[in-house]
Amino acid sequence: MTALTFIVVLSILVLIHELGHFLTARAIGVEVEEFGLGLPPRIASRKIGRTLYSLNVLPIGGFVKLRGEDEAEDLKKPGSNLKAYFWARSKKERSLILTAGVFMNFLLAVVITTGFLIKGVRVPGGKVYIEHVVQGAPADIAGLRVGDRIVRVEKVKNNNTKTFEMKTSTELIDIVSQSKGQSISLIVQRSGRTFTADLIPRRDYPPDQGPTGVQITDLEFKKYPIYQAPLAAVQVNLERAAVMFKGIGRILFDLITLRSQSADVAGPIGIARITGQAARFGLASLLDFISILSLNLAVLNILPFPALDGGRLLFIFVEKIFGRRVRPAFEKQTHQIGMLILLFLVLLISINDIMRITRGG
Repeated sequence: MTALTFIVVLSILVLIHELGHFLTARAIGVEVEEFGLGLPPRIASRKIGRTLYSLNVLPIGGFVKLRGEDEAEDLKKPGSNLKAYFWARSKKERSLILTAGVFMNFLLAVVITTGFLIKGVRVPGGKVYIEHVVQGAPADIAGLRVGDRIVRVEKVKNNNTKTFEMKTSTELIDIVSQSKGQSISLIVQRSGRTFTADLIPRRDYPPDQGPTGVQITDLEFKKYPIYQAPLAAVQVNLERAAVMFKGIGRILFDLITLRSQSADVAGPIGIARITGQAARFGLASLLDFISILSLNLAVLNILPFPALDGGRLLFIFVEKIFGRRVRPAFEKQTHQIGMLILLFLVLLISINDIMRITRGG
């Protein structure tokens, strides 16, 4: 089931991505020779109009083959339509076709996130609440209860009272950690009234309880109106994309400096495993993971590396700078080398995935 779920999810993401290239190319007037789901060898195919639609063996990708994409073809034969060739279109038109796949993956992530925001999500609210109190712990003895809001913490030192406003869980955790064995006062709100709870965070405590014996959160349940949700979803995914770019930069730095890779780096096998785990938590969890995976696919494809959309965009940028196109044969060979490098990296990461699974990680 994990493998089947992964194949279905990956097929959807690739289909969305390649559909972006396909629809944009058709809208501009570039002829699409083949629309392939999966990578060759081919299992089945059917030609409709001028486009061959194919289903291929390897379920780890897909492609759209555009007429004149990799090399300048012979246009002297009778009936040739120059505008149907990718390379003959303007730099702006080619850039639109290349970025359409990335845009579609980003759009899918935004659409899914929008649905979650409309339904309601837990977001940082600038307030700290108690979610659980351990019986007999300092917090319980001080009279704290589930649902109480910790407004601020007061701490007396050298006859001076210092006040700390509590807006995040981290702030409360830090002040409690610094006050082990010392008396502190929590200013608490409950059902519209405010009171003070005095307690002493423990120096020694069970590892699953903490110094005071409470679980806290700074998240609040919030629903976005339909007119606000899309813009908020765009912001959420732009922030996520920024984090992904930083993560990729860190991975590349580790590779260049020959450092060991982080355990959170996963290839197809690792992603398949995570997909199965998300599916077991329910549809909402799976959809959330699909949105993150779709965004990750967009981020990876826009990187200026040969064989990726970003790599092809780089050649258009070079063409704009120097005023002439790079030799088609050289560009094609560069993308082929890039694809080999990418496949090699996927193989290495997949081996790491297998080793992690065998170790029980």
